[in-house]
Amino acid sequence: MELWQIDVMASVFLASGVGVSVVTGIDDHSRFCVIAKVVARATARPVCDALLDALNTHGIPEQILTDNGKVFTGRLGRKPANVLFDRICLNNGIRHLLTAPYSPTTTGKIERLHKTMRKEFFSHNSFGTIEELQSALDAWVCDYNHEREHQALGDIPPIRRFELAAQPSLEVIDGEVADEEPQPPRPKVVTRRVDNAGRISILKHRYHVGRHLAGEAVTIESADGLLHVTHNGVVVATHARRHLIEEDDKMDRRPQLARPAQPTKGAEVLRIVDPHGSVSFAGTAYRVGNRYRRMTVGVRLVSDTVQITLDGVLLRTHRARHDRSKEFGALAQPHGKPRKVRM
Repeated sequence: MELWQIDVMASVFLASGVGVSVVTGIDDHSRFCVIAKVVARATARPVCDALLDALNTHGIPEQILTDNGKVFTGRLGRKPANVLFDRICLNNGIRHLLTAPYSPTTTGKIERLHKTMRKEFFSHNSFGTIEELQSALDAWVCDYNHEREHQALGDIPPIRRFELAAQPSLEVIDGEVADEEPQPPRPKVVTRRVDNAGRISILKHRYHVGRHLAGEAVTIESADGLLHVTHNGVVVATHARRHLIEEDDKMDRRPQLARPAQPTKGAEVLRIVDPHGSVSFAGTAYRVGNRYRRMTVGVRLVSDTVQITLDGVLLRTHRARHDRSKEFGALAQPHGKPRKVRM
């Protein structure tokens, strides 16, 4: 019960030639077969139903090992997500392990079970319906677990090891259970830039933050009838909310700059914003924004910061990250490096 290997065995056929699949599972230590469920199609719900039946019958293992099939996990997709199998493992405290891509030997014990099952059962039997096949397979699995000697176990049946595991009485939880209690709505959070008067604007209402923060970005959280204003993780102001709570969703519809902040005076050079929304100064890229791509902006050095402006309006302020020994060369080229002329 420390680790189960689970897989799907395809290319199983009824007497009529109709193909079915078998969801299989084996306890890694004892080789005890915990799942052998015949399904018409190995989609998410039938595979997960087979897993839930095994959990209710044998208990909850510590870990489950599967391959990277979409029925088992959605962690490797373009948009990672928790599929039903993942959620069942999560809800029951099972650690879901995945094999490396194209590594079938990682689940060698379940693959060996498939080989034995095909050789000793499917090669000698044919059934007309899924129900008949399932009934006969259950009898074979019972013999495999309780009577058939297993060479890797010292010629004893798997039950001799499997029965030694403690069986805690835990309730098995499905992957589609709803939350017991409705979750409270998350507080609405928006950002603003403080104007020259030290204020911010929320839905036509102005709130004082402090002139010392002029030009700085702050975060505003609406909760319990209050607006909490933070700067760099520190609460700098708290105000009573002046708008209705139903209007919280509209907080981020107002432009962030009530008044454009004025840049600090100093030597300025011009740079063209590259296709990635950044400018280069002294061999270091500083972010401006995608909306300013291919536009010419000004770059100023102010103390240990780099200020980026456009038509006299401050766009960004960054902590200087470049090699200060390269500043002279950068300031000596106010319009950037001359472009190479292709001959």
